[in-house]
Amino acid sequence: MALREEMEKAGHWLFRWRSYLPLLFIALSLVAFREFQYPMGNETLDDIWEIVCLAVSMSGIILRMITVGCVPEGTSGRNTKSQVAHVLNTTGMYSVVRNPLYLGNFIIWFGLSLFVRVWWLSLIIILVFWIYYERIIFAEEEFLRNKFGQQYLEWAGKTPAFIPKISQWQSSSYPFSLRTALKGEYSGFFAIVVIFTFMEIVGDYMVTGKVEYDPMWQIISLSGLCIYIVLRVMKKTGMLDVEGRS
Repeated sequence: MALREEMEKAGHWLFRWRSYLPLLFIALSLVAFREFQYPMGNETLDDIWEIVCLAVSMSGIILRMITVGCVPEGTSGRNTKSQVAHVLNTTGMYSVVRNPLYLGNFIIWFGLSLFVRVWWLSLIIILVFWIYYERIIFAEEEFLRNKFGQQYLEWAGKTPAFIPKISQWQSSSYPFSLRTALKGEYSGFFAIVVIFTFMEIVGDYMVTGKVEYDPMWQIISLSGLCIYIVLRVMKKTGMLDVEGRS
Protein backbone atom coordinates (compact mmCIF):
# COMPACT_ATOMS: atom_id res chain seq x y z
CA MET A 1 0.00 0.00 0.00
CA ALA A 2 1.37 3.44 -0.97
CA LEU A 3 2.22 5.89 1.81
CA ARG A 4 -0.68 8.18 0.81
CA GLU A 5 -3.20 5.35 1.18
CA GLU A 6 -1.59 4.25 4.46
CA MET A 7 -1.86 7.78 5.87
CA GLU A 8 -5.48 8.05 4.79
CA LYS A 9 -6.39 4.63 6.22
CA ALA A 10 -4.68 5.47 9.53
CA GLY A 11 -6.43 8.83 9.59
CA HIS A 12 -9.88 7.27 9.20
CA TRP A 13 -9.14 4.78 11.98
CA LEU A 14 -7.84 7.47 14.34
CA PHE A 15 -10.82 9.68 13.47
CA ARG A 16 -13.24 7.01 14.70
CA TRP A 17 -11.33 6.54 17.97
CA ARG A 18 -10.25 10.12 18.66
CA SER A 19 -12.66 10.49 21.60
CA TYR A 20 -10.48 8.05 23.56
CA LEU A 21 -7.37 10.23 23.30
CA PRO A 22 -8.08 11.80 26.74
CA LEU A 23 -7.40 8.41 28.35
CA LEU A 24 -3.79 8.65 27.19
CA PHE A 25 -3.51 12.14 28.66
CA ILE A 26 -4.90 10.98 32.01
CA ALA A 27 -2.43 8.08 32.13
CA LEU A 28 0.53 10.36 31.33
CA SER A 29 -0.67 12.95 33.85
CA LEU A 30 -0.79 10.41 36.67
CA VAL A 31 2.85 9.58 35.95
CA ALA A 32 3.81 13.26 35.74
CA PHE A 33 2.12 14.07 39.05
CA ARG A 34 4.94 12.27 40.84
CA GLU A 35 6.98 15.44 40.14
CA PHE A 36 4.18 17.86 41.04
CA GLN A 37 4.92 20.69 43.49
CA TYR A 38 3.63 24.19 44.26
CA PRO A 39 5.48 27.06 42.53
CA MET A 40 8.21 28.06 44.99
CA GLY A 41 6.16 26.29 47.66
CA ASN A 42 3.51 29.03 47.51
CA GLU A 43 -0.18 28.02 47.37
CA THR A 44 -1.25 31.49 46.20
CA LEU A 45 1.03 31.24 43.18
CA ASP A 46 -0.36 27.74 42.69
CA ASP A 47 -3.92 29.12 42.51
CA ILE A 48 -2.87 31.83 40.04
CA TRP A 49 -1.16 29.29 37.80
CA GLU A 50 -4.20 27.01 37.90
CA ILE A 51 -6.49 29.85 36.80
CA VAL A 52 -4.11 30.72 33.96
CA CYS A 53 -4.13 27.09 32.78
CA LEU A 54 -7.92 26.95 33.02
CA ALA A 55 -8.17 30.18 31.00
CA VAL A 56 -5.91 28.71 28.28
CA SER A 57 -8.11 25.62 27.96
CA MET A 58 -11.32 27.65 28.03
CA SER A 59 -9.97 29.80 25.19
CA GLY A 60 -9.86 26.57 23.17
CA ILE A 61 -13.54 25.96 23.94
CA ILE A 62 -14.35 29.56 22.95
CA LEU A 63 -12.55 29.03 19.64
CA ARG A 64 -14.62 25.89 19.05
CA MET A 65 -17.82 27.74 19.97
CA ILE A 66 -17.05 30.56 17.53
CA THR A 67 -16.50 27.93 14.85
CA VAL A 68 -19.54 25.69 15.37
CA GLY A 69 -21.81 28.66 16.00
CA CYS A 70 -21.29 29.88 12.44
CA VAL A 71 -21.57 26.72 10.34
CA PRO A 72 -24.59 24.99 8.76
CA GLU A 73 -25.99 21.57 9.54
CA GLY A 74 -23.93 18.63 8.36
CA THR A 75 -20.49 20.18 8.91
CA SER A 76 -18.03 20.56 11.80
CA GLY A 77 -19.83 18.01 13.94
CA ARG A 78 -18.80 15.41 16.51
CA ASN A 79 -19.45 12.44 14.23
CA THR A 80 -17.09 9.55 14.84
CA LYS A 81 -17.97 6.91 12.24
CA SER A 82 -17.15 8.72 9.00
CA GLN A 83 -16.43 12.06 7.40
CA VAL A 84 -19.42 14.32 6.79
CA ALA A 85 -19.53 17.60 4.85
CA HIS A 86 -22.58 18.75 2.92
CA VAL A 87 -20.89 22.06 2.05
CA LEU A 88 -17.32 23.35 2.23
CA ASN A 89 -16.85 25.90 5.01
CA THR A 90 -14.54 28.69 3.82
CA THR A 91 -15.68 31.73 5.82
CA GLY A 92 -15.52 32.74 9.48
CA MET A 93 -12.82 30.80 11.30
CA TYR A 94 -12.38 28.65 8.21
CA SER A 95 -11.17 31.71 6.30
CA VAL A 96 -8.06 31.98 8.50
CA VAL A 97 -7.31 28.31 9.29
CA ARG A 98 -8.46 25.03 7.76
CA ASN A 99 -8.81 23.13 11.03
CA PRO A 100 -10.11 25.53 13.71
CA LEU A 101 -11.78 22.78 15.76
CA TYR A 102 -8.55 20.80 16.02
CA LEU A 103 -6.68 23.99 16.84
CA GLY A 104 -9.20 24.50 19.66
CA ASN A 105 -8.58 20.92 20.84
CA PHE A 106 -4.84 21.52 20.90
CA ILE A 107 -5.23 24.67 23.01
CA ILE A 108 -7.48 22.78 25.44
CA TRP A 109 -5.02 19.92 25.91
CA PHE A 110 -2.03 22.24 26.08
CA GLY A 111 -3.69 24.17 28.92
CA LEU A 112 -4.36 20.92 30.74
CA SER A 113 -0.75 19.78 30.30
CA LEU A 114 0.58 23.06 31.72
CA PHE A 115 -1.40 22.48 34.91
CA VAL A 116 0.97 19.71 36.04
CA ARG A 117 4.05 21.95 35.59
CA VAL A 118 6.19 19.14 34.19
CA TRP A 119 7.89 20.18 30.95
CA TRP A 120 8.01 16.75 29.37
CA LEU A 121 4.23 16.26 29.66
CA SER A 122 3.56 19.36 27.54
CA LEU A 123 6.20 18.23 25.06
CA ILE A 124 4.63 14.76 24.75
CA ILE A 125 1.17 16.29 24.30
CA ILE A 126 2.50 18.46 21.46
CA LEU A 127 4.18 15.49 19.75
CA VAL A 128 1.22 13.12 20.21
CA PHE A 129 -1.19 15.75 18.96
CA TRP A 130 0.98 16.41 15.92
CA ILE A 131 1.37 12.72 14.99
CA TYR A 132 -2.24 11.81 15.82
CA TYR A 133 -4.06 14.69 14.21
CA GLU A 134 -1.73 14.96 11.21
CA ARG A 135 -3.16 11.67 9.99
CA ILE A 136 -6.75 12.61 10.80
CA ILE A 137 -6.38 15.93 8.97
CA PHE A 138 -4.81 14.15 5.98
CA ALA A 139 -7.79 11.76 5.74
CA GLU A 140 -10.30 14.59 6.11
CA GLU A 141 -8.62 16.69 3.45
CA GLU A 142 -8.52 13.76 1.04
CA PHE A 143 -12.28 13.40 1.58
CA LEU A 144 -12.87 17.13 0.98
CA ARG A 145 -10.57 17.17 -2.05
CA ASN A 146 -12.45 14.29 -3.66
CA LYS A 147 -15.86 15.80 -2.89
CA PHE A 148 -15.31 19.49 -3.67
CA GLY A 149 -12.44 19.35 -6.16
CA GLN A 150 -11.22 22.71 -7.43
CA GLN A 151 -13.21 24.64 -4.83
CA TYR A 152 -11.30 22.84 -2.09
CA LEU A 153 -7.92 23.26 -3.81
CA GLU A 154 -8.39 27.02 -4.16
CA TRP A 155 -9.38 27.39 -0.50
CA ALA A 156 -6.63 25.09 0.80
CA GLY A 157 -4.05 26.85 -1.36
CA LYS A 158 -4.49 30.13 0.50
CA THR A 159 -5.62 28.97 3.96
CA PRO A 160 -3.10 27.60 6.52
CA ALA A 161 -3.75 24.15 7.95
CA PHE A 162 -3.13 24.95 11.60
CA ILE A 163 -1.58 28.38 12.26
CA PRO A 164 -4.24 31.08 11.66
CA LYS A 165 -3.65 33.84 9.14
CA ILE A 166 -5.82 36.56 10.69
CA SER A 167 -5.20 39.03 7.85
CA GLN A 168 -7.45 37.07 5.49
CA TRP A 169 -10.50 36.93 7.81
CA GLN A 170 -13.86 36.88 6.04
CA SER A 171 -17.13 37.21 7.92
CA SER A 172 -19.08 33.99 8.15
CA SER A 173 -21.77 33.24 5.59
CA TYR A 174 -23.98 32.23 8.53
CA PRO A 175 -24.71 34.49 11.52
CA PHE A 176 -23.31 33.33 14.84
CA SER A 177 -25.81 31.28 16.87
CA LEU A 178 -25.10 31.12 20.59
CA ARG A 179 -27.65 28.34 21.00
CA THR A 180 -25.88 26.20 18.40
CA ALA A 181 -22.50 26.91 19.99
CA LEU A 182 -23.75 25.99 23.47
CA LYS A 183 -25.47 22.87 22.17
CA GLY A 184 -22.29 21.64 20.53
CA GLU A 185 -19.77 22.53 23.22
CA TYR A 186 -21.42 22.43 26.65
CA SER A 187 -20.29 18.85 27.27
CA GLY A 188 -16.71 19.73 26.34
CA PHE A 189 -16.83 22.70 28.71
CA PHE A 190 -17.94 20.50 31.59
CA ALA A 191 -15.34 17.85 30.76
CA ILE A 192 -12.62 20.48 31.11
CA VAL A 193 -13.96 21.54 34.51
CA VAL A 194 -14.09 17.92 35.69
CA ILE A 195 -10.56 17.10 34.51
CA PHE A 196 -9.07 20.26 36.04
CA THR A 197 -10.84 19.58 39.34
CA PHE A 198 -9.58 16.00 39.35
CA MET A 199 -6.01 17.17 38.65
CA GLU A 200 -6.26 19.78 41.43
CA ILE A 201 -7.25 17.10 43.95
CA VAL A 202 -4.48 14.75 42.77
CA GLY A 203 -1.91 17.56 42.85
CA ASP A 204 -2.79 18.60 46.39
CA TYR A 205 -2.61 14.97 47.49
CA MET A 206 0.88 14.60 46.01
CA VAL A 207 2.06 17.66 47.97
CA THR A 208 0.18 17.30 51.29
CA GLY A 209 -0.58 13.59 51.44
CA LYS A 210 -4.24 14.43 52.08
CA VAL A 211 -7.33 14.43 49.87
CA GLU A 212 -8.49 18.05 49.80
CA TYR A 213 -11.16 19.94 47.87
CA ASP A 214 -9.90 23.49 47.51
CA PRO A 215 -12.65 26.15 48.10
CA MET A 216 -11.78 27.88 44.82
CA TRP A 217 -12.27 24.66 42.91
CA GLN A 218 -15.45 23.88 44.81
CA ILE A 219 -16.90 27.09 43.38
CA ILE A 220 -15.55 26.40 39.88
CA SER A 221 -16.71 22.78 39.74
CA LEU A 222 -20.15 23.39 41.25
CA SER A 223 -20.71 26.36 38.92
CA GLY A 224 -19.67 24.19 35.99
CA LEU A 225 -22.05 21.45 37.10
CA CYS A 226 -24.97 23.89 37.35
CA ILE A 227 -24.23 25.28 33.88
CA TYR A 228 -23.99 21.75 32.50
CA ILE A 229 -27.32 20.67 34.00
CA VAL A 230 -29.13 23.77 32.72
CA LEU A 231 -27.75 23.39 29.21
CA ARG A 232 -28.40 19.64 29.22
CA VAL A 233 -32.06 20.24 30.06
CA MET A 234 -32.28 22.96 27.41
CA LYS A 235 -30.84 20.60 24.81
CA LYS A 236 -33.19 17.75 25.76
CA THR A 237 -36.22 20.04 25.54
CA GLY A 238 -35.16 21.45 22.16
CA MET A 239 -34.50 24.95 23.47
CA LEU A 240 -31.05 24.98 21.85
CA ASP A 241 -32.26 23.80 18.44
CA VAL A 242 -31.87 26.22 15.53
CA GLU A 243 -33.30 25.43 12.10
CA GLY A 244 -30.61 24.65 9.56
CA ARG A 245 -27.94 24.17 12.21
CA SER A 246 -26.48 21.01 13.73
